[in-house]
Amino acid sequence: MKTRYTLIATVLLLAQQAHAVSLPDAAALAGLSSTGSSSAYTDLEQQSLQAERHYIQGDNSSLEREQLEKVKQTSKQADKQWLKNSGYDFKSKENQQAGIALLSGFSTLPDNVLNANRATVTNINLNATQDVRHQALADAEAISSLYFLSDALGPRLGKAFLAAYDKGELSKAAALIKASEVSTSAAKKHFNYPRPFLHEGNTIHLVPDDVVIKDNVRYTADGGSFPSGHTNTGYTDALLMAEMVPERFEALVTRGARYGYSRLVLGVHYPLDVMGSRMVAERNVANYLSDAKYQALFSEARDQLRAALEKECGTSLAECARSAGKDDPYSSPAMKQFYRFTMSYNLPKISAKNTPVKVPQGAEILLKTALPHLSDAQIRNLLVKTALPNGYPLSGNAEQSFWQRVDLNAAYALAKPAR
Repeated sequence: MKTRYTLIATVLLLAQQAHAVSLPDAAALAGLSSTGSSSAYTDLEQQSLQAERHYIQGDNSSLEREQLEKVKQTSKQADKQWLKNSGYDFKSKENQQAGIALLSGFSTLPDNVLNANRATVTNINLNATQDVRHQALADAEAISSLYFLSDALGPRLGKAFLAAYDKGELSKAAALIKASEVSTSAAKKHFNYPRPFLHEGNTIHLVPDDVVIKDNVRYTADGGSFPSGHTNTGYTDALLMAEMVPERFEALVTRGARYGYSRLVLGVHYPLDVMGSRMVAERNVANYLSDAKYQALFSEARDQLRAALEKECGTSLAECARSAGKDDPYSSPAMKQFYRFTMSYNLPKISAKNTPVKVPQGAEILLKTALPHLSDAQIRNLLVKTALPNGYPLSGNAEQSFWQRVDLNAAYALAKPAR
């Protein structure tokens, strides 16, 4: 399953075809399409996929589709008892309602935005390469595990992560990260919006699974479309891992975006679905990290994870995480453009007014671990300076506008410490 830079060039070009808006220079990025991945990176992807397939199969004699509905992290992989003993209350219902309120602007979006929303997913879905579809299938079936994060760690640290994960050496982090995902089921019922492949007159291609279960059953999904549950999972997991391994902050945050993009490749979600879930996931992670009781659990889990990764690497985490050029596609400057694109998918703006962004109290904690040398005020200033322009869909009141516009990668890049 080769991952090629065509992902970046193709997504920008197709979105440009969907509706006339300003985009990064897709023609310049097209030169990367023939680069391909290094053997080290391809080997890591293969190892991750095989680990995922083995995880799904478990102790069964063969790999079957029904196993997907029951598979969960094992007690060895995730120390759920440690988490249970802590007595921590994740306040799931309260956070679900906060998510619905944050995304309330979806209900009043104009037709031109919804039409562009459908056109974008259709173009991305119909024109995705086989490699990108394979990645999207692997992402889809990895939802109950953390295997998908390995490629954003780079070939060396990624392999160390896979080994430590299956040995149960980072079991506290695995348990805490998955428990921090706030379900989108209540929001799906509230907004009740049909998925792209169910919309009247759609031309979506449902992708047959020839990479995970390998039974060629076309991938589909149930329930409402807005917001995306998989994207919420991808962003939550990736962002919490980025907080634990800030040496790979940008790559991991971008991995969350790519996980959401996979939902469009499969034709089961719209751009707005993944944009909304990014907003909710970032808000939820900031909310948890601002809680002293959660922070204590997080610190314990992070320390265990970092020690386990260093043990598997046989060297310092900083050295093991170091970018290796072509072996590390997530370090490409083009990936920064890809991430910025996925913040809005360049959907039509609703407002042209350039309102200054207002940073909610506590939001700076999302960059505190990655930028420990900066004060809260300095981080808040970075978040304002690097925010997406105002007016894109889902940016209504001050809080909604911030979570739609906040660009964590751009803020981090402006002030990242030398490694």
